[in-house]
Formats: sequence, structure tokens, C-alpha cells
Amino acid sequence: MEPPRERGWGRIVLVLLALAILPAIPLLRVVIPIVDPLVLIAPLAAALAVAGWRQGGRGSLALLWGAGAGWILWRASQRGTPYDEFVVGWSVLLAVTFGVIIAVIPGRGPFLPKALAALAAALAVGVVIIAMVPGGWTGAIALVSEEIGRRAVGAMREWQAMTATPEWQELMAGSPTWEESSRTVERQLSLVPGPARQLFLAMLALQGMVAMALSWAIYHRVATVRLGLPLATLRTLRFPDALVWGMVAGLALLAFPVPGPLRIVGLDLTLFFGALYVLRGVGVLMWFLAPGRWMSAVYLLLMLLFWPVVGVVALTLGLGDTWFDWRRATRCESQRSE
Repeated sequence: MEPPRERGWGRIVLVLLALAILPAIPLLRVVIPIVDPLVLIAPLAAALAVAGWRQGGRGSLALLWGAGAGWILWRASQRGTPYDEFVVGWSVLLAVTFGVIIAVIPGRGPFLPKALAALAAALAVGVVIIAMVPGGWTGAIALVSEEIGRRAVGAMREWQAMTATPEWQELMAGSPTWEESSRTVERQLSLVPGPARQLFLAMLALQGMVAMALSWAIYHRVATVRLGLPLATLRTLRFPDALVWGMVAGLALLAFPVPGPLRIVGLDLTLFFGALYVLRGVGVLMWFLAPGRWMSAVYLLLMLLFWPVVGVVALTLGLGDTWFDWRRATRCESQRSE
């Protein structure tokens, strides 16, 4: 039986708006690897359109999306910095591996295994390419460090310019809380470049996963040929339990005395797999609460406001779901999940 088609653009538009707005926040601009989401999403959507065309879909869709992706990548490459060239190269590499994985893995299975395989393949090929180019890892690390430092300096200048305005000065003069908040943001902007450099690969991988999910959702709303199952809802989200070993590996590298580079690998593994399990835990939490549409929005807003506490609870629930299978009663329904 053909799976139900995805309908509605509201959530996709909201996510796209969020991805476009978040880099405008000075602090987040320092830690988000690729500030223009279309540079990632457009090539991935084009790769899916080509894969769909090869399976009997519309060639016009593949041609249109391919041309759009080419134009977006060309514009990005014209900015002229080595980091922009890296971004374009990574976007193309991820799109190619995603398209190849879609073609190689038979059947119309779930999204997540294909996305993880594409991400792993892209990272592996990227490691080989970096090792072969002049400068190697030293040059790549310097490139990322320079870009993060440049963004941090720009973000600090923007923040200082905003806090120097008469309106802001008036706010701080009338409220010690505003003054303390201003100083806190300045401290965060001065401290964030270090962690941003160490966690760059994890953030790049997570951003790639989000872009692949969005391109998957967009493609299946406009194409006639399915490439896999619909994306799962948050409350039914689950994935292979074997992924817990990625989290275990990251924590082990952090717990034992290892060289600095391996410790950074541990940090990246912990962040990447930890984020996946936080999402799984949020799904478990939403399943327990079973809210309606409007209450779901309220709960998600509260989760954003109290994210440190919710993050710890969600991570615990997500990891625990590996063994306890909290949503056992909905196992049959969740087989369609990504």
C-alpha cells in the first residue's frame, strides 16, 4: 500500500523562517556553520529530484531544481572567501552522497538510515579530501578558526553598537537587570569561539541532518514518485537502538585520558548523538502528555524557555527508551518513523 502523501506547508515554512532568522542572532551566528540554509537545502532537493526522475518521476522537476541549486551555489561561491568555497564544496558533497545512497539502498524505507549513511559517507570522503589537499588538517582547522573568529568579532561589534544607543543606555540606567544582561551577552560572545571551534563538526553534521529532512519533506510534497516513507511525527520518532554506541563512544573519549584531538572527537560525538536522543526524548515526553495541536505549541514554547532542564530530562528519556521502549503500545505505528 502506498504511504499517505505529506500535505501542508505551514511547518516547513516555519522551520525555513527559523533557519533564516537564527543566524541573525549574534551569538548563534558564531556557532552555526552555514548561515545561508538554502546553500544546503537546494542541492539536496535537486539530488532528490534527480533520484526521483531516475525512478520514473518528472524530468522537468529535476531540471528546474538542478538549475536553481546551481544558481544558489554559484552566488555563494562568488563571495570569494576560502570558507565560502568550503561551504559550497560540503553542500555539493552531501547532496551527491545523499542522492547516491537513495539510489543504492533499495525499497522505500525510512528517512533516517539513509540520511545517516549519506552523512557518514560525506564525512568520510571529506576527511580523505582534506588529507590530500595542500595544508591538510592544519589548513582546515585554521580556515574554520579564522571564520569563527571573524564572526565573533563582528557579532561583538554589532552588540556593542546596539548597547551604545541612547535607548539602550536609558534601559540600563533604569534597570540593573538590563545592564547585567548586556554584560552577560558580552561575556558569552567572548567565550563562545572556543567551544564553537571544538564542536564545529557536530554542528555541521546536525545542520546537514536538518537540511536533509527539510529537502525530503519538500520533495515529497511536490513530486509524484516516492523515495521513502514520510517523516515521523515528533511523538513517534525513534531510530535504531544501535546508535546508542555513538553516544557511548563519545562519553568514553571524554571520560578517559586521551590526546586533545580525540577529546574533541568525543565532544562532537556526544553533541551529535546527544541531540538525536534529546529529540527522541522529547518525542517520548509528547507521547506521555498526548497534547492537542495548540497544547503541543504551548509545550514546545515552554521547552524552549526552560531548555536546560527539559534537555536533561529529554536526554534521559531518550536514552532510556533504548532499553525500556516507553511507547511499546505504539510500536506498530512507529515502524513508519524515521
